[in-house]
Amino acid sequence: MAHGLFNNANTEKALIGVVHLPPLPGSPGWGGDMDWVLDRAQEEASVLEHGGASGIIVENFGDVPFRIGPVEPDTVAAMTLAVARVKHGTDLPVGVNMLRNDAKSALAVASATGADFIRVNVHYGVMAAEEGMVQGDAYATLRHRRSLGVEVKILADVLVKHAVPVGPQDLGQMAQETTYRGLADGLIISGPVTGQPAEESDVAVARKAVPDGFLLVGSGINEANAARILAEADGAIVGTSLKRDGIVGNLIDPERVKRLAEIIHELGPYRSS
Repeated sequence: MAHGLFNNANTEKALIGVVHLPPLPGSPGWGGDMDWVLDRAQEEASVLEHGGASGIIVENFGDVPFRIGPVEPDTVAAMTLAVARVKHGTDLPVGVNMLRNDAKSALAVASATGADFIRVNVHYGVMAAEEGMVQGDAYATLRHRRSLGVEVKILADVLVKHAVPVGPQDLGQMAQETTYRGLADGLIISGPVTGQPAEESDVAVARKAVPDGFLLVGSGINEANAARILAEADGAIVGTSLKRDGIVGNLIDPERVKRLAEIIHELGPYRSS
């Protein structure tokens, strides 16, 4: 499990801030200046650390449209540079999210850079997304991690945002399957899309299904709803609400980071009764 990943996990909930990278080489929006991309990633990571974040996750958010499965080699190369820059400049745990669902490349980047964890949108099961059918491959991901000889934690979404289940799905059962059969180190519960919060009831269902698991909320957390939605969670992955004016394409706002970090840390850790 990932309980020990964040230094203060035993005394407070974790705030993992997202560094949304602009378009990388090969993507339609690529601007041609990798140094600018790296400098921006480092600056945003610094804002998160100084604002009180517990960890940082870097993702190729600007590479729309995404594809299912392996990303291009130029994306892997650019992500490796960006994650390495962030990792070199912080003492916080750093993670990798390779959109959309390229866990093998995410592990490779983490292994090369010393990153601490990856986020996998569909680790176990099948989801239908705008880009097509997303098939989890816990079998290959776990074996690839073993072959690399690294201890990178796998934080896995359960019924991930921007996708719908293929047929009826029980969230509690999927949480159990992802943990006990998919061997994920932690679970992520999210709302329907980026910036929209998870339902309290969904968090409660996942917690009941995996009482001792490491459980994060992966979308929509802000200053107004953090205390309510995170009551039974161990923390949150937050991007949109940390941006200036709460707009996902804007830069991270230092004051928003500080305010949300104070709220989340003051909640204290989740403790099962």
